[in-house]
Amino acid sequence: MAAKSDPRDVVIERTFDAPRALLFEAFTDPKRLSQWWGPEIFTTRCELDARPGGALRIVMSMSAKGEQYPMTGVYREVVRPERIVYQADLSGLPASWHDVVNPARDRTQPLPGYPSTTTVTCVEEGGQTRLTVRTRFESAAVRDAFVRIGMTQGWGQSLDKLERGLTADREIVAVRAFDAPRALVWKVWTDPKHLLQWWGPDGFTTTIGRMEVRAGGAWEFVLHGPDGTDYQNRCVYDEVIEPERISYRHLSGPVFRAVVTFAESHGKTVLTVRMIFATAAEREKVAKDFGAVEGLNQELGKLARHLQTVS
Repeated sequence: MAAKSDPRDVVIERTFDAPRALLFEAFTDPKRLSQWWGPEIFTTRCELDARPGGALRIVMSMSAKGEQYPMTGVYREVVRPERIVYQADLSGLPASWHDVVNPARDRTQPLPGYPSTTTVTCVEEGGQTRLTVRTRFESAAVRDAFVRIGMTQGWGQSLDKLERGLTADREIVAVRAFDAPRALVWKVWTDPKHLLQWWGPDGFTTTIGRMEVRAGGAWEFVLHGPDGTDYQNRCVYDEVIEPERISYRHLSGPVFRAVVTFAESHGKTVLTVRMIFATAAEREKVAKDFGAVEGLNQELGKLARHLQTVS
């Protein structure tokens, strides 16, 4: 989440390896929106009339509870492929949800709508698209209540789903659950002293030149192969959101963008590593010529073994 300029705002930013026209359509086409909107455990149905004055209705459902969570609204601006502004109303949500948002609410009064205005902007940046979602509530207190119940996490999961849908045919993915707290998994991924102990496929060792774990920071290292070959690597971090997400660009061939997410689940940490290439053909070439799929899984195996030695 980016720094907010107004205490009433929740601001979410994400860079996507996709043209902004495609990203814009993901927000304005009801079929596309229903595929990614909402946290992982929800399914979504959308009705959109994406034009100024047009109505929108988005209904999320949680099968485990059988409850529906509708949001209605009106579009105020639709400027393709740059900007969307809509106003939302949440008065149709179930009373149990309102009780969580405001446990002290007066139950003799109608359910509040918590009106908000959301502005979505898509900006092209070097072949990628920078997405910014800014939601402004009527007060800082309401904004804080929505953050407390998990609004930023919900948006994060939604955008993860969107990103997977945009890049599924040109990415290498590995998922591994570790019996370790998220803070520790984050530490061994971002502390060079720990990273040296496990980075690289089996038989490889690593020398780190620079490792500036911050947005815009450089990461330079050499992988030493078991046959004595050295592989120079240069990366630049785009996002570092502790302890949730790291994104960086691998600039020395092969070129790709890596996204690493750290999620808590029943006392474990679920790590997801995604290597996103410019085309499906490049993805296949790296998988074949470099053994990237097997190498990534070997690397995570070394990480698991290293986690057993630290606390």
